[in-house]
Amino acid sequence: WNAAVAADALPGISAEVARHAAHPATPFDATWKVAAPHAPARWVRNLGKIVSHDAHGQPTRMLGVAMDVTPQREQEELLQKLAHYDALTGLPNRVLLAKLLQDRMAETRANGTRLGVAYLDLDGFKPVNDRLGHGAGDRLLVVVAGRLSRALRPQDCVARLGGDEFVILMPGLASPAEGEQLLQRVMDSISPPYSLEGERVSVTASIGYTLFPLDDADADALLRHADQAMYAAKQAGRNRFHQFDAEQERAQRAQREQGQQLRDALARGEFVLFLQPKVAMQAGVVVGAETLARWQHPERGLLSPAAFLPLVESTGLELAFGEWVVETALAQLEQLILAGLQLPLSINISARQLQQPGFADWMLERLARHPQVPATLVELEITESAALYDLPAVTGTLARLRALGMAVSLDDFGTGYSSLTYLRNLPMDTLKIDQSFVHGMMTDPGDMAIVQGVIGLARSFGCKVIAEGVETVEQGQMLQQMGCAHAQGYGIARPMPFDRFAGWVAHWQPPAGWLRYRPGESLR
Repeated sequence: WNAAVAADALPGISAEVARHAAHPATPFDATWKVAAPHAPARWVRNLGKIVSHDAHGQPTRMLGVAMDVTPQREQEELLQKLAHYDALTGLPNRVLLAKLLQDRMAETRANGTRLGVAYLDLDGFKPVNDRLGHGAGDRLLVVVAGRLSRALRPQDCVARLGGDEFVILMPGLASPAEGEQLLQRVMDSISPPYSLEGERVSVTASIGYTLFPLDDADADALLRHADQAMYAAKQAGRNRFHQFDAEQERAQRAQREQGQQLRDALARGEFVLFLQPKVAMQAGVVVGAETLARWQHPERGLLSPAAFLPLVESTGLELAFGEWVVETALAQLEQLILAGLQLPLSINISARQLQQPGFADWMLERLARHPQVPATLVELEITESAALYDLPAVTGTLARLRALGMAVSLDDFGTGYSSLTYLRNLPMDTLKIDQSFVHGMMTDPGDMAIVQGVIGLARSFGCKVIAEGVETVEQGQMLQQMGCAHAQGYGIARPMPFDRFAGWVAHWQPPAGWLRYRPGESLR
């Protein structure tokens, strides 16, 4: 009986016999193809029941019926083909591609090779389609599909997504170079002219590709990445292939995730403003404080600005974060005033924030929300680069805010490359000597000269000067000798939580070496 049955069908038939023998209540039911000597093969469905066994209990005879189900089976196969293959080109369609891609990804992981996923779009197809008609365009696509199939290896697969877009799967690549050799072969196969409607027309291909698992994304993302790379090939001039940069994508994805973490942290109130005191060394009094952001991370603990400010600046959160800083600093000022402390607070303003149209109006509107806070206790701290990016606009903004009583401090002075001609026209009240020069001035004559120069410039500009990063009594004494009276740094106090600031101010005692008056010293 099995002479006309295909060999690959026999294991399934044997398995169904065994199942029926074990569960005789349900009939034997199997369908297979039967080959006839001088006629087309037919599909036969066989239903039966075992009716006798041998002495060992093995089935020997089955009684049943066989039905010719060829029309139904052919209809099923047609429907399967329509569901999984492109009707025009006969290539796998999007549905079958999804399954093939998943299968190839699993095989690639198992055998430790690479899978190339390429997205191909024809260059110049639309003009041909528009000029010669859709019928000619369809014939061109059929010829292109044939050329693609012949250019690839037997194990490769090309699918049509629709229009003039195709996807190529290249499993088992030993190296990226092997994939690029295949793609070059594909491009060479497409570029020769085509005969359509008595004309010779030419099209080329732009191809983007990515390599799995170097690009360790899911199937949908692999196709999307190859598509992105294809558009890069188009933008680079067409008729070429371009590899997706997986490292860059990972970096961008990490940046997006970090940006979302920062947004969530801002929404949850995880950021806090610490205060670092500023003092007049010789007088021995606290003259203000600088507000400095910290991130109270739920897992990593308290993080300094170095751990998150670069991310704030690179993820588009700079303005939102800057608004939070200003609002929080004004609220802290209000609380200090209620506690009897009339001390100015310095608020760091980013370049982007300062350059926003209407910044002065926005700042005044925020100040109006805190009527108990006088403008004279608000100091805006900016950097050289922020001030000089658009000097006329910045000058107008700062001049307006200064006219209302706010002070302006130029931070990290001496680290930039600013022209003194520009700086002398900038509305400002204080120059801050960068801590790098303060740290080095005790041993480096160059740093000493820079510190002296900044103090001299401040005097000539009519500004106060303050040194940041003061860590030792000797540094404070040296600064006083050169004419710098104000300082901040770890030698005075580290940045502290807001609720500790008032108590610290009440009990701070300056080093004795800073209190000795030296005749002729400037208190600037």
